[in-house]
Amino acid sequence: MALSKNIKNSIFWLNAMKIGIVFIGILILISLFFNSFSDLFSGNWDAVIEKNFSNQQWIRFFSSKVIAGFIYGIYVSNKNMK
Repeated sequence: MALSKNIKNSIFWLNAMKIGIVFIGILILISLFFNSFSDLFSGNWDAVIEKNFSNQQWIRFFSSKVIAGFIYGIYVSNKNMK
């Protein structure tokens, strides 16, 4: 079914949100591991916060993940709707 027909269906949006939220969580974990692997496992939370979230870096950190999760959720939901 075409995307224009799927977006009118409430089940499509429910599935897109579920998939998007899980994908956002996975992206956050992967990003934190790549950016602060040693600090995470040593328990140096101040360094993790400083590197990823201070000086309004949290806006860029989370907004990119939310946008990617939204797009991925719509893509996968559209692909799987019959």
